[in-house]
Parts: sequence; C-alpha cells; structure tokens
Amino acid sequence: MDPVSLQLGTKNLWSLLVRLLSKDPQWLNAKVKFFLPKMDLSSRNKAEDATQGVMLQLNRLHTQGQATWQAFIHCVCMELDVPLDLEVPLLSTWGHGDGFASQLETGEESRPESQLHHGESWRCGAGRGGLKRPHQSCGSSPRPKQCRKQQLGGYEELAKRYLQLLRSSAQQRYGSRTRRPGQPLAFHQAYIPPILQWSRATAPFSTQEGAILGDPEAEDGTEASILDLFNTKADKGPRVTVLLGKAGMGKTTLAHRLCQKWADGQLDRFQALFLFEFRQLNLITEFLTLPQLLFDLYLSPEAGPDLVFQYLEENAKGVLLIFDGLDQALHPHSSKDTAGPEAPSPALALFSGLCKGTLLPGCWVLATSRPGKLPDCLPTEAAMVHMWGFDRPRVEEYVGRFFSNQPWQEAALAELRENRHLQSMCAVPAVCQVTCLCLYHLLPSSSPGQSAALLPTVTQNYVQMVSTLGPRGHLLPESLLGLSEVALRGLETGKVIFSVGDIPPPMMAFGAALGLLTSFCICTGPGHQETGYAFTHLSLQEFFAALHLMASPEVDKNALAHYVTLSSRWVLRTKARLGLLDHLPTFLAGLASRACCPFLSHVAQRDEVWVGARQAEVMQALRKLATRRLTGPKVVALCHCVGETQEPELASLMAQSLPCHLSFHNFPLTYADLASLNNILGHRNAPIQLDFEGCPLEPHCPEALAGCKQVENLSFKSRKCGDAFAEALSRSLPTMGSLKKLGLAGSKITAQGIGRLVQALPLCPQLEEVSFQDNQLKDGVLLNIVEVLLCLPRLQKLDLSRNSVSMSTLLCLTKVAITSPAVRMLQVREADLIFLLSPPTETAAELQGLSGNQLDNEGCRLMAEAAAQLDITRNLDLSDNGLSVDGVYGVLSAVSMCQTLAELHISLLHKTVVLTFALKQEEQGGIQERAALHDGLMRQMPCELPPHSTRIRLTHCGLQAKHLAQLCRALGGSCRLSHLDFSGNALGDEGAAQLAQLLPGLGTLQSLNLSENGLSLDSVFILTQCFSTLQWLFHLEVNSESQHVVLRGDRRGRDQLAGGPLPEFPAGAQFSAFDQRCIPRSICLRQCLLEPLSLTHLCETLEKCPGPLEVKLSCEVLSDQSLETLLNHLPRLPQLSLLQLSETRLSPRSPLLLADLFSLCPQVQKVDLRSLYHTTLHFRSSEEQKGEFCGRFMDCALSREHVEPLCWLLSKCEDLNQLDLSANLLGDDGLQCLLECLPQLPISASLDLSHNSISVEGALCLVKTLPSCPRVREASVNLGSEQSFWIHFSRQEEAGKTLRLSQCSFRPEHVPRLATGLNQALKPTALTLTQCCLGLKQLTVLLSLVRWPVGLFNLRVEEPWVGKAGVLALLEVCTQASGNITEISIAEAQEQLCLQLEFPRQENPEAVALRLAHCDLGTHHNLLVWQLMETCARLRQLSLSQVNLCDTSSLLLQSLLPSLSELKTFRLTCSCVRSEGLAHLTSGLSHCLHLEELDLSNNQFGVEGTRVLMGVLEGKCWLKRLDLSHLPLGGSILAVLTQRLRHMTLLQSLRLSHNQIGDTGAQLLAAVLPWLPELRKIDLSGNGIGPAGGARLAESLALCRHLEQLMLGCNALGDATALGLAQGLPRHLRILHLPSSRLGPEGALSLSQALDGCSYVEEVSLAENSLARGIPQFCQGLPLLRRIDLVSCDIDDHTAKPLTASLLLCPALEEILLSWNVLGDEAAAELARVLPRMGRLKRMDLEKNRITACGAWLLAEGLAQGSGIQVIRLWNNPIPPDTVQRLQKQEPRLDFAFFDKQPKAPWGT
Repeated sequence: MDPVSLQLGTKNLWSLLVRLLSKDPQWLNAKVKFFLPKMDLSSRNKAEDATQGVMLQLNRLHTQGQATWQAFIHCVCMELDVPLDLEVPLLSTWGHGDGFASQLETGEESRPESQLHHGESWRCGAGRGGLKRPHQSCGSSPRPKQCRKQQLGGYEELAKRYLQLLRSSAQQRYGSRTRRPGQPLAFHQAYIPPILQWSRATAPFSTQEGAILGDPEAEDGTEASILDLFNTKADKGPRVTVLLGKAGMGKTTLAHRLCQKWADGQLDRFQALFLFEFRQLNLITEFLTLPQLLFDLYLSPEAGPDLVFQYLEENAKGVLLIFDGLDQALHPHSSKDTAGPEAPSPALALFSGLCKGTLLPGCWVLATSRPGKLPDCLPTEAAMVHMWGFDRPRVEEYVGRFFSNQPWQEAALAELRENRHLQSMCAVPAVCQVTCLCLYHLLPSSSPGQSAALLPTVTQNYVQMVSTLGPRGHLLPESLLGLSEVALRGLETGKVIFSVGDIPPPMMAFGAALGLLTSFCICTGPGHQETGYAFTHLSLQEFFAALHLMASPEVDKNALAHYVTLSSRWVLRTKARLGLLDHLPTFLAGLASRACCPFLSHVAQRDEVWVGARQAEVMQALRKLATRRLTGPKVVALCHCVGETQEPELASLMAQSLPCHLSFHNFPLTYADLASLNNILGHRNAPIQLDFEGCPLEPHCPEALAGCKQVENLSFKSRKCGDAFAEALSRSLPTMGSLKKLGLAGSKITAQGIGRLVQALPLCPQLEEVSFQDNQLKDGVLLNIVEVLLCLPRLQKLDLSRNSVSMSTLLCLTKVAITSPAVRMLQVREADLIFLLSPPTETAAELQGLSGNQLDNEGCRLMAEAAAQLDITRNLDLSDNGLSVDGVYGVLSAVSMCQTLAELHISLLHKTVVLTFALKQEEQGGIQERAALHDGLMRQMPCELPPHSTRIRLTHCGLQAKHLAQLCRALGGSCRLSHLDFSGNALGDEGAAQLAQLLPGLGTLQSLNLSENGLSLDSVFILTQCFSTLQWLFHLEVNSESQHVVLRGDRRGRDQLAGGPLPEFPAGAQFSAFDQRCIPRSICLRQCLLEPLSLTHLCETLEKCPGPLEVKLSCEVLSDQSLETLLNHLPRLPQLSLLQLSETRLSPRSPLLLADLFSLCPQVQKVDLRSLYHTTLHFRSSEEQKGEFCGRFMDCALSREHVEPLCWLLSKCEDLNQLDLSANLLGDDGLQCLLECLPQLPISASLDLSHNSISVEGALCLVKTLPSCPRVREASVNLGSEQSFWIHFSRQEEAGKTLRLSQCSFRPEHVPRLATGLNQALKPTALTLTQCCLGLKQLTVLLSLVRWPVGLFNLRVEEPWVGKAGVLALLEVCTQASGNITEISIAEAQEQLCLQLEFPRQENPEAVALRLAHCDLGTHHNLLVWQLMETCARLRQLSLSQVNLCDTSSLLLQSLLPSLSELKTFRLTCSCVRSEGLAHLTSGLSHCLHLEELDLSNNQFGVEGTRVLMGVLEGKCWLKRLDLSHLPLGGSILAVLTQRLRHMTLLQSLRLSHNQIGDTGAQLLAAVLPWLPELRKIDLSGNGIGPAGGARLAESLALCRHLEQLMLGCNALGDATALGLAQGLPRHLRILHLPSSRLGPEGALSLSQALDGCSYVEEVSLAENSLARGIPQFCQGLPLLRRIDLVSCDIDDHTAKPLTASLLLCPALEEILLSWNVLGDEAAAELARVLPRMGRLKRMDLEKNRITACGAWLLAEGLAQGSGIQVIRLWNNPIPPDTVQRLQKQEPRLDFAFFDKQPKAPWGT
C-alpha cells in the first residue's frame, strides 16, 4: 500500500483517483508541468509501470502543499469526466483543505531548483521545465583576479560542459511542444516575425556582415530582420540593443524565439545565452553579483563556477544576455556607481554595468521595453529598434499557419478579408492570436460572415475567448469573479506574479483549465525558489481586473469613474509601483458596450438593469473626457476607449470636441492607433488638420487613414518615415476626398517611395498645397514631382525647399515656371524652392502705382477713361497728381459708365484719388447662385438691379453749394451709383436745401453721407421732407455733436446678402420676410438741442412723412415744457409707431405727464420710462383696433406723494393691461395708499411693485386689502433677496384668490393678524407660505384661528422643519384645524405640507360612530386618533410623498383609515416603510372600500412587502386610478394583481411602468384588459416587454374602446407590435408614447397611417427608434396634435419634404422635437419654409443635428415670420461661435445654449 494513501486514510479514494488518471497520462503530464514547472518529466524511468508513474506524480503534487493539491483536485473535477460518485468525495475530502494531511515528509521533488525559467504564455502553451542541478552558490567568496591556465586543470573542459549544459537546457525547453486540450494543432507553431524598424542611426548595420544579414547602407526607418539585431559597428565596448514595442506586439515572444533559435544553432555567433525577466528580478530582495545572477538564478555549472565565469569574461563577445520588460524594472539605478563592479548590487545595477561595459565587457545585451522614458543606465550609443506588430500580409500568414485545416483556413481568411476593422485589430499580434482562437471555436458553428461580426472590439474578443474556452461549454460566474478579483488586487498592488497562496484553489483550477494562467519557477534570491503563477499576458490580467470592477457587487458603481483615466505614455518606472493600469480604461470602456451586457449579467448574477447602471457610470466618465482638451497620447488612448464602447453618440461627441488642429508629437503611433482615430473622425462633421511631428510611425499605418473624409490638412515630419511608409500613404491618399494640404517633411524616403507618392497624387484633384520639404530629394525626383503636380487643377502651392537641387535642375524648373500658365510665382531664396500657382482663368492685368506724377486734371480724366475699358481687378492709384475741383467733374464723367468700378475715392485735402474695381460679372455668378438658393424665403430683387453697386466718396474736397449742380450732372449718368459720400466739405444749410432738390435725379441710392458740412437743425428739417420725395430713403441719422448726418435706404434687401459670402451673412443683415411696406422709416437725432420751438418745427415736418415712422431723440436734458410740447403733438402723428428718448434726463414730474398720455393719445400702446433717463413710447397703427395699454415707470423715484395723482391719471385709461412700478421708493406707506386706490385702477393683467422697500407690514396690509379688490386673482410677495411683489388681475370678478408669501419672516404676533385678514375673505382662498419663519406652533395657531362661514381654504406651507418633523407630528397639527380637513399632502423632500379645509365644520355620522368606539382616551395614541377622526371626518385625499413612515405612524394610519368613509384618494410614493408598517397600512387600507385613486409607486417595499400590499386591492371595485410603477411586480405578485384587476370595472388609469414584468407579465395583463371597459390611460413603459408580449397586448388594447393615453415606451416591441397596434388603435386615443421601442421604418409607417385623420390625438412620441425614412407621413393630418417627439430617430435631409408636409397637416402643433438626428441645411430650409404657416407652434428642438450657419440663417428668416414661436433649440450644430452671436442678436429666439432656457411641456396629462 502507498504510504501517502495510508497516511490520508483514504485508500479507496486514492486508488480510484489513480485509476481515473491512468486513462489520460498526457493530461496528467500537462497538469504536473503546470503545478511543478521545475520538474523534469523526461528523467522519469521509462520502464516503470504506468500506474506507478501516476502515483509518483500524485505524490509529487501532494508534497507541494495544501493549496497546490486542492487546486489540482479542482482541475480533475473541472476538466475530466469524473463520475458523480467520485467527484463528490474528491471535493469533500481534498477540495477544501480539511482532508489534507499536513504532517508529510517532503520529497525530493519539492526541493527548489537552481534555475530560473519562464513559463510560456497562451501564445505557446503551458510552462516548460528545465534541468535540475544541485544548488551551488557563486558569489560567497571573492574570485581570484589572476589565474594561470596550467593551474586550472580542466579549465576549458568545465566551460565546454557548462555551455553544452546551457544549450541542452534550452533545447529541452523549446524542443517539445505539447498541445493543451482545446488548442488547435497548429496553435504552438504559429509564429510570424513582426515588423522591426531601426530608430537610431548611432547603431547602423555592420559593413562586414551586412551582405549576409542586412543592408550596409540602411539608415533610420529601414525594416530589419530578427538576425539583424546583432549586426552593429560596435566592435569594442558594449553592444546594446533595445526593442521598443507597445503591449501585445510580441516582445516576450521574440525573446523566447531568440532562445529557441540559439538552441537550434541558428545564432552560432553566441556561445552562451541568458534570458531574464524584470518582473521576476523585481522579486529578488537581496543584492547579487553577476556570477550569482547567471549561475544561482539561471543555471549552475556542475563544477568550477569561478572558472566558468572567467571563461565567459574572456569570450564575452559570444555571450548574449536578454532582459525582458525593462519598463517594469522597479529599482532605478543612479548613474554614479558608488560600489565596485564586483560588489553585490540590485538587478538593475547589474544590467547597467552590462550595458556600460563595466561588467562582462564586450558582451551583447538585448532589452525589451514598452515605449516611454527609459532608465538613464542605457548608453547613448544603444541601438533602438521599434517592434510594430503585423501588417496585412503578416496577419494573413499568421492566420494561415494557425489553421492547419485547409477549409477552416480559407474560411478564417475570408472572414478577415471582409472585415477591415478586424484586420486593424489583428495588427497587434496578441489580439491577432485571440482572434484566431475565437475563430477556431466560432467557425464550425457559424455561417460565413457571421463569426467576425461577433468580434467587433478587442474587449469582445477577450469575452468571446473566455466564453469559448469555458469547461464543458459553460462559464462559472463564481470562478470568473474570483479570478478577476485576483487580477485587480494584483494590478492595484503592482503584482503580476502570484504565489500559490495568492490564488484560491478553485480559481487556480479554473485558470489552468482555460489556459488563462501560466506557471514557472521563480527565485527570490540565491537558493530560494518557488512556483509562481501569472496571467498568460498582462492584457489578460487587465481584462479580468476590468471585469471585476464591472461585475462585482462589492465594487461601488460610483467608484468606477476613478478608473477611467488616460495615461500620457511618458511614464518613468520608479520604486513606487508598476504602471500596470494603462489599458484598464480600454477594457472598462469595452465592457460598457451594450453587447457585453448579457455577459456581465451572467458573471454578476444580476439583471441587466443593474449592469446598465454600472455601464452608464463608465460612459458618463468617458463623456466628460471626450469634451476635454487632451494631449496627443491621451487623444489616442481615448479613441481606443470610445471605439470599444461601440456608441455612435459618444464617438460623435468626441469627434465634435476635437480641436480643428490636432497635433501629435514625439510618441510612437501604430496602425491600430490611427485606425481608432479614423473611426472617431468618421463621426465628425467639420474638417480637421492632423500633424505628426517626430513620432515613430508604423510603416504601414497610413493605410489606417484610408477613406477618412474629414482630414483637410495632413502633415508628417519624421526621420523615421521610409519607402514602406510612402507606399502605404500612396494607397490611402486617393481615398481622402477632402484633403487639401499634404506635407511630408524631414523623412528618409528615397526616389522609389516618392515615385509611388507622385503616381498617387494625380488621383487627388482637390489638393491645394503640397510640401516635400527637407527630404534630401535629388534632381530627377524633383523634376518628376513638378511635371506631375503642376497639372493638379486646384494646386496653389508646391513647396520643395531644403532639398538637393543642382544649378542645372534649377534652370529647368525656372523654364517650367515660365512656360506653365498655372504658375504665378517661383520663389527661390537660399534653401527655399516654392511654386505659387493660380487658376488658369485669372488672366486680368494688374495696373497700379501711378501716383505722384503730373497728370493734372486732363491726365487723370484720360487715365480714368482708359481704366474703364481695361480688365483691372485691383486698384488704380492716381493720388498726388494735381487734381482740382474742376478735374473732379471730368473724372466722374469718365467713370460714370464703367461696369466694374466698385469705388471712387477723391480727397483733395489729402491729395487722394483711388479707383477700386470689382470682379467681372461672370465671376460673380457663384455668389449670385448661392444667394438664389434662398429665393423661397427672401424677397425677389427687381430685375433691373445690378449685380454690384458703386460707391463715390468725395470727401474733404472743399465742395460748396455752387458745385452741387454740376456734380450731380456728372453723377447722373451712373446707373450703378448706390453710396454717395460728401462728408468733410462746406455745403452748409444752402447746400443741404439744394441737394434735397437734386437727389431725385440721382436715382436709387443706398446711402448719402453729409457729415461735417456745417449743417444746422434747419437742414435736418429740410432733409426730413425727403422722406416723402425719395422712395429709397428710410433712415435719417443726425448727431449734432459729432456733425454726423447720414441718409440711408433699406439694408434688408437681396443686395446685402449677395454682397458677402454665404452662409456668413453680414453682421447687420436683416431679412426680407418684412415686406417693404412694413419697414418703418426712422429719424434719429442724437445730442441735439431740443427746445419747444425746434420740437414744434420737427413735429410739423414729420406730419407730412409717410409711415410707419420711428423717431429716436436724445439730448442731455429735456425740460417739462419741451416734453409737454412733444406729447401734445403726438395725436397729430397717426403714422408714428415708436418714439424714443434715450440718454435724456427727464424731471421727476415726467411720469405724471407720460401717464396722462393714455387719455390724451388713444393710439399709444405702451409707455416705458426707466430711471428718468430712457423713455420709449409704442403706438398702434390706425388700422389696429383699440386695445390694451401698458405702463412701465421703473426706477423713477416715485414715493408716497406721487401715488394718488398717478392713480388718478391712470384711472382715466380704459384698459390698462400692465402697470410696472418696480424699483421705486413707495415703501409700506406708498403701498397702503396704492392698495386703497387699487379698486379704481382699470388694470386687467398685472401690477409689479417689486423692489419698493416693502416689509412684513406691507405684506399684512396686502392680505387685509385683498377682500376689497374683487378682480384680483393672485398676489405674490417675496421679501427675500428677490424682493418681488406681483398682483395679477382678471377682467371679471374672480371666484377665488391665491396668495403666495415667501420669506416674510413672520413673528408670533403677526400670525393672528394674518388669520384676521384671511377671515375677511368671503370667497375660497389659497395661501402659500414659503420660508416665512412659521414654526410648528405658529402653524397650529393659524389653523385654529382661520374660520370662515362657508367655503374652502387651501394652505401650503414650505418650511425646512416640515421635512424633519415626521408624519406623526404633522398629523397632530391637523387636529387643531377649525374646519373639516378634506385634503392632506405631505412631501418631506420638498419640505411641504398642503391642507384643504372646508367650512363650516360638519360631522360625519359614520365617523362619529367609529370615534365612539375609540372612546378609550387613556393613551396619547388613542387621543390623537380620536382627534383626527373628528377633524378629518370628511377627508377625501391623503397624499404622502418621500416620507419615512415609522411603525407608530403606520399604526396610527391603521386606526384612522377605517374611519375615513369619504376618502377617495390615497397616495404613498417614494417612501420607506418597514414590513411591520406595511402590514398596518394594508390592514387600514383594506377597509377603504370607496377609494377611487390609489398610488403606491416608487416605494422601496421589496418583493415581500409588495406581496403584502396586494391585499389592499381586494374589494376595491370603485377604483378609477391605480399606480404601481417601479415596484417588483413579478411572478405570483402579478398573478394576484391581474385577479384583482378583473373586479375593477370602473378603472380609468393604470400605471405599471418600470416593473420589468416581461412578456409573461404582458400576456397576463393582456388577458385582463378586456375586463376594464372604462380604461382611459395605461402606462407599461420600461417593462422589458418583447415582441411576443407586445403582440398579445396589441390584440387586447384594440378592445379598449375608450382608451385615450397609451404609453409603451422603453420596451423592445419591434415592428410586429407596431403593426398590431396600428390595426386596432382606439378611436379616442389622445396620447401615444412609444419611445425606444425598437421600431423600424415599417412599424412607424404603419402607425402613422393608422393615426392619420384621428381627430383626438394630441401627443405622439416615437423617439429613439431607427425610423430612418419611415417618419410619420399624413394625408389627412391630425387636427388636435400639440406635440410630436422624433428625437434620435436617424432622420435625415431625404425625409425633410414629406416630414414638413405632414407637420403642416397638424394645425394645432405647439412643440416639435427633432433633436439628435442627422438633419442638415436642406431640412432647415424646408422647416423654415413652413414655420410662418404654423400659427400655434411655440417650440422646435433641433439640437445635435448637422445644420450649418446657412441653415440657421434660413430658420431665423422663417422665424421672423412666425411671431408665435418662443424658441428654436440649435445646440451642438456645426455653427461657428461668431455666427451664433450674430444670429442671436438678430433673432433672440434661436437658442444655442446647452441648458434649455424655456420650460418644456410635460409628457402626457
């Protein structure tokens, strides 16, 4: 009998286990290698019995300790087909540790080995063992410095034996490849060398070996092979190479590959090779010497370690040391060595000595590292080689080798070639391997093209891999969570290697079974070894860590955002901690994808709502990052994260938030990086500029930018770009349709690479600028570039500076520039060589520079005539040529018929004569065509208007009145004159009078400037008369102080729009929606002396002016006499629409004068006086009916003494709609006087008395006065910082009044006065007291003192103590009420108590009887119940919201509720009730048989509590409204509910939203709906109902003939349900809500057809459905539709016309929601066209669409014609900020803000 089984006492179980494992020795060998990586299986006796071999291996496993044995037993039960009668005792005996015998003698196999070997990752299989050698320390005694050969005996023989031992060890490790269960046959053979690229010219290839292994002329950017890594010029000193590659590029795999090649004899230049991993070296706490590192930690010699080491020193050129993971080294070494080379040092110090040549001089050192700041111990001459992963051929070769089976190989390659995104992911070798592993499992069970669809992201690759590798086809959630916890704990503590005690045995078995863990022997110091475990790749550990964060209930979801961070990539590793969390945010983002929700739900064992909440936290964190300004590395990291989420909305948010100029500097970028960037840019609307400077770039990475339409400017500046890069770029450029500028500078591209690029550039006709600076291009290449690129039709600049150009080539280039019609300029200066080009059509001459000659008058005239006949596109300068006033006539006559003259400026004072010419008419066609786009909205221009106008400026020429006649004759011949400037002359009043007579002969002008001409007010009056003689004159602007006098026409015509580029309209542009007859004329007199006489003259002149007319005056002070004069003339100006006195000081008496105007001038509509400084009077036209008046006298220093006269004057007004007396000095006295006069004032709308220093006394005075004002309907007073005081009126006597008092600080003595005032009210009154310092005691007093003869009194109290008092205390207050309390509403979160009292107080006989039954008043509880029964006998409504209902309160309700015989409504929402309290409440409510409304929604009852509450529904046959939303209604609870519903035949409203009843619940409800004949409203939103449940519901809802409101949103109903609903829509339906219901175009169209013509429908919501072109289309329309919600429905411009046509058929529409769609300017134009015809529309939401500035201007144009519209929301459309400001200034109803300024209408009623 085996001694172990004897000691365990489980002989039978042991024998059964041996028998089971004897059937699968290969599996047992793999497991032994996993748990005992240092064990040499080949040393076992080949002839021994198989059973004995199994027992020996089990013994070895058992002696490793309890944790290892338990993990092995779990592996047996998890991976093998173990009979149940064996599995149970195995797990119960050995699976938990209590059956493990601890007192066992350790066998030989448990002794540590003297060798540090590394386990294979999941790339290569399980870990390999090494050879066992006895431990022999090599560093305890100093090595002799001098040693003679003849004294050593077997010196060379010892070294030879050690080297052979070293190679045999490597051959044994890499020779045999055992396939793990579940792996494809070719899994371990699929190795493809990645792209290697030299990055530093300090270590070029050796010229001696270059012919064999590399190119001797190779420089930066040259691709290298694996063997080329060891070909450098460094014959002496250290030979150090650093391999730089991002995670997953295969650095560790390459290190092992080199070991394998050396073992196979392919690296014969090296006699010895040592491989170390820094992640394992970090575990060594002791200092080591180099011999200890080589022999104690790697492989010990059989004998003579000192001699062996001496041999290695003497032959160091043949020694290669590989250090993997330099970026993970934790112990930074100072550059100043303090100890000698032979002294013990940290591992990194030894590495530093090897690199610097102080240790083992002449040896080769190869280190691998992620990019970043490397330790300073590396020498400057170290060669840097970038590892770039796979290009497309390598990907396909890897896949081909991975799949040995020919059909599966072809299928896998087909999947890969059809999915470009999958190809980009496979550029990373680690991801490529995971992808192949997933395809290996998916292809047999998937149809072609579907496998790749299951692998859309890196994260989902890992999810699929873990899912497919699950034992027996399924995953164990507990094991996944346990392993993920280990992963996260490791990352947070900087641990990537775990001991056997760090991982629980079940998790260890799970990781081993799925190949997720690898094992190896680790050394913590000389002679100290143990087995270590690690995830097969660091990225796998990061994935599991992210899985734990997302799926573990122990992790608070609010903490998830802390892990969503972005690293800058420049990380210097320190002692503090490894940078192990770099890719964790990417996996978190990937798991936040909706596609991962089922997987996470399975792992967490929670529903998808719980998972969705955690995913939402990650998404929110990513949204915040997406809007920040980030550095280049963080932008790339965020692109990966956003791409992993598969959320187009988030991608769009990031894309729009990116700056227009995006730069990347000095960090490596891979193909996958640019692919993720391209993916994000695909969601961007605006163009972008990409600059890459100094970045190491993967040679084929430009291919990732293929098809990117958003890049407008692309620039690369890097010495690391070579021919392979150029070739890849040439393939991508023709696909980038928006690219205008291309820069490629400072590269190492040869003629071959440039040739490829030049061949591709003709396929980019849109290019405008190309730069090939500083590329060391030779003559032939430059000539070829110029010959090809000058043919590009839009090219404007070609920059070839800083290249190698010979003189002969320069002459050739000059010849090309001269002969080419497109070249405008060739610039050659020092190193510059730049071609500037122009379109071939620009052949106009440039004539300028004739100033300063002696042309005199005749010469200037002749030059002007000649210029008019030439094609001149610039200026003609004739300044300083002796021109006089007489010569001005000749010049004017010469240019009068010039078609291209834009401006003539003559200033004789300044000797200026400049003619400016415009483009020819055909060149203006583009502008006119763009303006013609707006013909549907803008007024058509008369056909005789020229395409451009001429401006004549004759300034400071000394012109007088005598010159005007001849000047006007010279100007009269010009048919294009529009702007005439006579400023700075000496015309005077005589000239103004003469000019007024001559102006009609000059045609239609747009402006006339007469500034600085010595004009007086008399001239102004003369010019004012021109309003009646000149049709073009609309505005006269005069400023006496600055002598500014300008006459202007209407600037709202088409010529204003055509004059500037569209869509950027001019800042002052108006819109043609105002018909010309509606455009008011205006006269503006600034800083003028307005005396009564001059005002009389002005008004008499204005009487003859046509209207409508606006008059704007300003002067320093206007006297009362002048004001009276002006006001007295107003009745004689019926055409006046506006009179404005701005910045004009009036006297304190002016408010009374203006108040009297209402009775003196009936056409006055509004008087607005502010601060006695700004006055505006609005007038109604003579066509308008007499209407309401409005008076505003703000900040006019009105006090008590002004009140009576002001009220007397206003009382003469027939209908004063609004009166604003805010910001005056009324005080309490003035308020009292005003309130006494209030009954005589004819106010019909509102009175504003805010900011008048009113105190609590004034508020009490208001309460006292209200009963005497029968037309007052509401008063609102806030005495806090807001200081508002409003009184609202109605035209008829009001039946009730509302009084709102806020922050009035009532003291106890004020409460009786308040009650007295309320008692005087003879009609129902509602009182709201908000933060009025009314305590519990004062409220009790108030309730007891308010007594009315008859009527209802509503009291609302909002005080902080209400939220803390508790239900019991608040009900106790109710007992003191003097009337019957009919309604009680308590909302603790809102700190609100609402009561309704009915007077006179009456007794209810039933309540009296019940009260007598509670006659035992011995306890406070019974006394309180008795009092409540008395005051609440007629209680009809009891509402409790957001309360914490304690057991005492619920017990009180249990006693009280049966006595409330008139109770109709009971609400308990958003509250907390214990289970005992629920029982009390249920007991009490069960007696309320006459309830008509029951609301128990949004409570935290739990399943059991909800089940108890179902008892309340029994016997409620009178119930009309039932709300059980947000309760756990599932299974048996829903069955009980449906049984109760069958008896509620009067039920009208049923709300069961967000209960997750699913299809089963929907079918149960569908069965009961026909039993509810009176049902009007049903809400089943958010219930997880699918197509099956939806179809059944649709059938039942068709039978609900009275249904008015149907809400089924947030359910996955699908088109089938929509079709069912459409077939039986209730005819009285008013509201239909189906947001987020997975409807498609077919379902939406069917619903719209069914709704078409419905005469009751008021509201429709189909938001968040993929309607595309299935938007509602009506033929008959919906006459009562008020609101339509089509948010996020994928609606684009193609549907604009049918959409607007349907909207026009809904005349009652008030709100249209079209945000988060893809509507552009075409849709905006259609909407703008119909806006004026939608008379009742108030709001339109167009947020987050693709409307540009042009579309926004069109909407503003349409908005100007639809006066009833309150707001159009345009946030987050691609509109420039400056245009936004101009649009808002022009039309304030356009809202571009993030937060909505307008209140939204509620959904449903």
